[in-house]
Amino acid sequence: MSTPPLLCDGDGLAMPAKLRSLVMAQKPEIKITLASRKKVFTTLDTIAGTVTITAPEDTPFDNLDIEFLGTSRTYVERITTAAAAAGRSEAFHQFLKLVQPGLQEHYPTDGILKAGQAYDFAFIFVVPQQLLPRICQHKTHNPAIRDAHLSLPPTFGDREQSKACDIADDMAPEMASVRYGIFARLWKSKLHDDEMCRFSLVSKARRLRIVPALEEAPPLAVGGEESEYTMRKVKTIRKGVLKGKLGTLVMEAAQPQALRLRSSNESECRTTTMATVMLRFDPTDENAAPPKLCSLSSKLKVNTFFASTARQQHPTKQGSLLDVTQGMHTDQLNLSSRCVANVEWTHHDPAKPLTIERRDSACSTTQLTVGETPSPSETYKGRTYYSARLLVPITLPSTKTFAPTFHSCLISRVYQIKLELSTSSLGTSLDLKIPVQVSSSSENSTSDALLRRASGGESGDEAEVEAEDLADFFHSRMIRAPAEGFVGRSRIGSQAPVGVEEMEAPPGYSAFAPSSGR
Repeated sequence: MSTPPLLCDGDGLAMPAKLRSLVMAQKPEIKITLASRKKVFTTLDTIAGTVTITAPEDTPFDNLDIEFLGTSRTYVERITTAAAAAGRSEAFHQFLKLVQPGLQEHYPTDGILKAGQAYDFAFIFVVPQQLLPRICQHKTHNPAIRDAHLSLPPTFGDREQSKACDIADDMAPEMASVRYGIFARLWKSKLHDDEMCRFSLVSKARRLRIVPALEEAPPLAVGGEESEYTMRKVKTIRKGVLKGKLGTLVMEAAQPQALRLRSSNESECRTTTMATVMLRFDPTDENAAPPKLCSLSSKLKVNTFFASTARQQHPTKQGSLLDVTQGMHTDQLNLSSRCVANVEWTHHDPAKPLTIERRDSACSTTQLTVGETPSPSETYKGRTYYSARLLVPITLPSTKTFAPTFHSCLISRVYQIKLELSTSSLGTSLDLKIPVQVSSSSENSTSDALLRRASGGESGDEAEVEAEDLADFFHSRMIRAPAEGFVGRSRIGSQAPVGVEEMEAPPGYSAFAPSSGR
C-alpha cells in the first residue's frame, strides 16, 4: 500500500501533505472600519462603517452577518460550609441585537470570494433609546423597575476596550461586565449527519464604548431601620469630660442634584454638583453657645451589584448578603476635606429680632446663608436655637471613569456620598450617607435640532432642516419603537439600510450551575 507524500518543515520533520494543508490553511481576513473617530457613542448616535473581506484563496460562502450586539455577563462565587452548595453560578444575557439588512445585494454573483480581491460591505446602526419589551419578561415588583431594566446600560467592566481607548478604570469588578460591539461572521452550509448545518468560516468583532443618555431619576424614598442611607443625624454635645450637656446638634441633608456626565467629552470636563448640609443646635440653656466646627470631609462610595438570576427589585446591601445568587462590590474615593471653623450661625429667638453670630478664623469656608432648618430635636424646649447651612461641592475625580447610575436585569451601579462633620467637642462627629445619581447627557445635536424644529421650538435660519432629513429622522425613531416583533428599515441617502431588530427574540438568560469539581 502506497503512503501519502511527505513534506519536511523547517526542523526537518516530515508530515503528511494533507495534514499540513489542513493545519496551514488560511482563512479569509475580516476588517471592520468605523466612519467616525469617536471613542464614545451615546443615544441616537449613528455607528456607520465598512466590513472588508479579503480571501487568500477562492472561498465559497453562503451568508454574511453584520450585527450590533449588547451583552452582559455575571458570576457569583458561593462560599458556604456545605460543599454541595459551594461553587460559582454564572449568567449571560444578550439584550441587544441589531442586524444589518440588504447584504445579499452585494454578494458575488457566484457566491465565491475571489483570491486577493477585497469585498466591502457597508453597515449603519443607530444607538437605540431603549430596549424592546421582550428583553425583560421576568416578574418585577413595580413598573418603574421594568422601565429601568429596559433602559440601555452603559459599557461596563470591558477592560480590553478601555485599554485600547486609553480610558481610566471604571471600578467594575471582574464578576460583572456589559459589552457592545460590531460583529461580522462569514457562514457556509455543509451536510452533517444528513442535515444541512451552518458552519462559521471566520468571524471578527470590533468593541464599542456606549454611554447612553440616562436622565436623572426622581429622588429615592429613603428611611426606615433597614435603609442604607442616613439623611439626618442627632448627637448630644457636652461641655467636656464628665461635664454636663451643652445642647443637641442636628445634621441633615437632602439628595443633591445628579452628577451629569458629558458622554462624548468625559476626559475634558470635570463633573460637579452641590450638596447642602443643614445644621441646627438646640442649647440646654439660653447662655449656651453653638459648638465650634472643625472640618467637613466628603467621600464617594461606588457600589456595584450583580446577580446570576434576573432580579425582581432594585438591589440592596442586605439583600446581597442574604441571597446566594447576588453579590456586591464596593469602592470608596476620598473627595475633599474642608475647614468650616468660621461658619456663620444664625440665632433664632422668638422674642428678639433675627441676629447672626460670627466666628473669626484663618480657615476658608463656603459662604453660608440662612435657609430651611431641620426639625427640632427631642430635647428642644421651644426656646432659642441656632442654625447654619454648609454648601459642599462634589466633584468626580478625573483619575477614574464613572458609569451613569443604572439598573439592568443582572447588574446595577449606584453611588453614595458620605459627609463627616467634626467639632471641637471631645470625640464628637456626625456623618451622613446620602444617595447621589450620576446621569449622562446626549450631545447628538442633529437629533436635538430636528426635535426642536418639529415641535416648533425654533425658527429662522438656525432651525432650518431639510424635509428629507426630518422624515429620515422620525422614520429611524419608528424603527426603534419598543413594539413586540417590530421590524423595519430606512435608507439615508445612498448609504446602507439602517440595522434593525430581528423578528426572533435574542437569547434570554442562560445560567450555568456550578461544576461538581469546585
